[in-house]
Amino acid sequence: MSAHARNIGIALCGILVSFAMVPRAPVLAGKASDLSRGGTFYVPVYSHVYHGDKEHPFYVAATLSIRNVDPRHAITVTEIDYHDFKGQLLKKWLEKPVQIGPQAAEEVIIKESDKSGGFGAHFIVRWKAGHEVNPPIMETVMIGSSGQQGISFTSRGIAIRESQP
Repeated sequence: MSAHARNIGIALCGILVSFAMVPRAPVLAGKASDLSRGGTFYVPVYSHVYHGDKEHPFYVAATLSIRNVDPRHAITVTEIDYHDFKGQLLKKWLEKPVQIGPQAAEEVIIKESDKSGGFGAHFIVRWKAGHEVNPPIMETVMIGSSGQQGISFTSRGIAIRESQP
């Protein structure tokens, strides 16, 4: 075997090992048992993060994104409630339910100047559907800039089970 062929073989082995070590998402995003007719999501949101040794707040704007990933059926968002870092309700965003069509999205924006939520703010989002659907994706995108410094990050919501009365 020539040195060139051996180097190519070593390189290919390195590539295969690299691919084997990279964690991969499952091929199927969900199973039929994952379908739902509604639920409640807790979605973290940050009005600021701290930086530097003196813990200076870096304020950011936040966008709540609610994405209906179902290809055939609409969902209805019945409540979007914004809570502060102590869990206290700050604002109810919806006056009436909002329907989100198949593969469509809805958004709520918290301005950078709104510092009321604090570091541990969150949304509680309740939704329902007339059919069993793929549950929506709910996440927040935070973006801020000051001078030549900028920051952006996301936070994914999780489905929660609310206690029964």
